[in-house]
Amino acid sequence: MNTLHKTSFQFISEPSDVNFGGKVHGGVVMKWIDQAAYTCARTWSETYCVTVYVGGIRFYKPINIGEVVKIDAAVIYTGNSSIHIMVEVYSRDFSHKEFEKKTHCIIIFVSVDEQGEPQKVKPWVPQTSQEIKLQEYAKKLKTLREEIHEEMRPFFNE
Repeated sequence: MNTLHKTSFQFISEPSDVNFGGKVHGGVVMKWIDQAAYTCARTWSETYCVTVYVGGIRFYKPINIGEVVKIDAAVIYTGNSSIHIMVEVYSRDFSHKEFEKKTHCIIIFVSVDEQGEPQKVKPWVPQTSQEIKLQEYAKKLKTLREEIHEEMRPFFNE
C-alpha cells in the first residue's frame, strides 16, 4: 500500500513548551501541526508548499509536559494546486500504552514554484471507503469556506 500521503511524528513534549497553566502551549501544538502537515504536503507534492488555511482546530484536552506526543497527518483531498491535510494530535503518559486524542484540524497548502506562483499537484485518489468519506468532507468544507468568505466580503479590506 502506498503511504506517501501520510506522515506521523512522535516525540516528547518538553519544559520549553509550557504555558502559564503548566501544560503544553496551544501555539506550540499549532506549530507541530504545521510542521507535520507541511512534511506530508511536501512529500506528496515533491515541491515547496505554503500554508494557506488552518481551520476547525479543536483542542479536546491539554497535553502535559513530558508526555509522548504523536501527530498523524494525511492527504484527504487535492485541488489544482492545493493539498488538504487532516491532522490529529495524540499524547500519552509513559505509564500508558494507548494514545489519547487531544487535537485535530484541517490544514491546506498550495504548491508553489520558484516565483511563489501556484503550480499543479498530482491528484490524490482515495483508496478506501474511509478515504472517500474524508475527501467528501474536505470538499464540503471547501464549499462552506467559500460561502462564509462571500458572506463576510463586505467586512474585508481586500
